[in-house]
Amino acid sequence: MKKHVKNLVKALVIVVMTVTGMSCSNDSVQYRRLPVKVYRDKMKAGWVGQIAGVSWGAPTEFKWKDKIIPEADMPVWTPEMINDAFTQDDLYVEMTFLRTLEEYGIDAPIRQAGIDFANSEYPLWCANAAGRKNLRSGIAPPDASHPQFNKCPNDIDYMIESDYSGLIAPGMPNFAIEMGNKFGRLMNYGDGVYGGQFVGGMYCEAFFEDDILKIIDAGLACIPAESQYAEMVRDMVAWYKENPDDWEAAWQKCQKKYRENPEYQKASNGGIDVKINGAYVLMGLLFGKGDLDKTIVISTRCGQDSDCNPSNSGGVLFTTVGFSKLPARFTEKLNHDKNFIFTAYNINTLLDVCEKLTREILVREGGRIEKDANGEEVFVIPVNVPIPNPLELSWDPGPIAGSLFTNEEKAKIRFSNEKVNE
Repeated sequence: MKKHVKNLVKALVIVVMTVTGMSCSNDSVQYRRLPVKVYRDKMKAGWVGQIAGVSWGAPTEFKWKDKIIPEADMPVWTPEMINDAFTQDDLYVEMTFLRTLEEYGIDAPIRQAGIDFANSEYPLWCANAAGRKNLRSGIAPPDASHPQFNKCPNDIDYMIESDYSGLIAPGMPNFAIEMGNKFGRLMNYGDGVYGGQFVGGMYCEAFFEDDILKIIDAGLACIPAESQYAEMVRDMVAWYKENPDDWEAAWQKCQKKYRENPEYQKASNGGIDVKINGAYVLMGLLFGKGDLDKTIVISTRCGQDSDCNPSNSGGVLFTTVGFSKLPARFTEKLNHDKNFIFTAYNINTLLDVCEKLTREILVREGGRIEKDANGEEVFVIPVNVPIPNPLELSWDPGPIAGSLFTNEEKAKIRFSNEKVNE
């Protein structure tokens, strides 16, 4: 039945492409072309957008809960601030995932991902800490994030760490979905995973599109339509269209529904809930209207996790622009040689590993690399229909998988009996 549905969806997409005049190859697969130089420029911008967002918002993190940050209390950006991000958790955690892919390949098993995450030595909080504690105790993924064992399944954690999944998969949203099922299930469940798959899907599209509404639609196509997270996304878009010049009015509507209504606080961990913070990511992207500074400022001023949210919104928007076109205030002081704490990566090595993985993902997804008339490499990327996960509810979860690490796997976890940085 599932195969039949997938084939039907594919057939419908082909019909739409034909009606709209989009070209198809002989095997009915459409392709998009992305010069490798352009890919690398935009991918670098995506990382810089994350860095700028988290650095700018860091002084405000969780100091305003359920309150809008007054404009007078918003930090003033200076070019030197770009180097404040090398110790930030929403960057070094996702680099752990990249390292697993680099060392074990793009098809690295989820159990290896769990071992690598269990062996991380950095401080963690919320769902990340709960998931890692479960892994170290011998509970293998996907059960490490199951609500039976993890009381923070709908926290923000994977969403703030999911940027990598789109930055290494331009135009390939099913890979971003797959990464949510692999790395997102180390610590999150249900909406907690969908938030990361949504963000990953937006990045995938940001390499080709600068219309934020279309980018949001692309992310929305990557998650179950009946999930509360998807409902939040649709609400944010509707509230923006109702009054596109008043983000504070949208903030009030969001607060009333997604913070004050208990139906949307089930399995929630308060202000760290993925839906409310995801709404603040969208608040910046929508009401920022393509302005780099305004996007980051709005996502920050919404409060709660007010450095991670502008990191997501800044990363997506900067990707649409490209590093070479960013204002100097975001690039001129960037240290390319300093390593992100707890990682093997500086800016230069980070870009290299992302490009390496992208080349591998492209081939696996049915694409290829060609050379243009000038001898420059071009990614030829197949257009595939996103296939979201089945709906899972953190407050009404499905059965556990019964996944436990073997004794051999446990021997690879250095901190199985220690409380390190919990």
